[in-house]
Formats: sequence, structure tokens, C-alpha cells
Amino acid sequence: MKTRKFKAIDFKAAHEAIQWTEASGKGHAVLLDGLILVLEQADIDRLAADGVELAYLCDHELPDGTHRIVSVPVND
Repeated sequence: MKTRKFKAIDFKAAHEAIQWTEASGKGHAVLLDGLILVLEQADIDRLAADGVELAYLCDHELPDGTHRIVSVPVND
């Protein structure tokens, strides 16, 4: 098993992580090993290149105006 180091902010809910990224303009909300995190793109790219499974978390507005959080898998 390879050890990877990265800086992350941990959140309890996906919508909180997404709101934080939108408000700060920094990082991306991701789901990694069951954790909801905000990571910088460079760390995400490095993890993806190493074959680590993760998913971007995105707020998607539906045609009726409601919002749904969707995940976009990487290395799934």
C-alpha cells in the first residue's frame, strides 16, 4: 500500500463542502473513501494518476429549479 499525503478539509455533508468551495473559490468537493472532503485540484490530479477511486461532488440544478447533488466518479 502506498502512502499519500495531501491537505484536505473534512465536512459532514456534501452540500456544506460544495458551498464552501463556491464561497471560497478554492478546491473541489470530493468523496474519497467515504469521506466528504475539499481538495485542491493538484492533489486530486495526483490521486487520480495513482489510480485512487474518488468522485467529484457537484450541485446540479434540475429543470424544475430544485437541486440535487451528483457525483462524478474518477477511476471507478
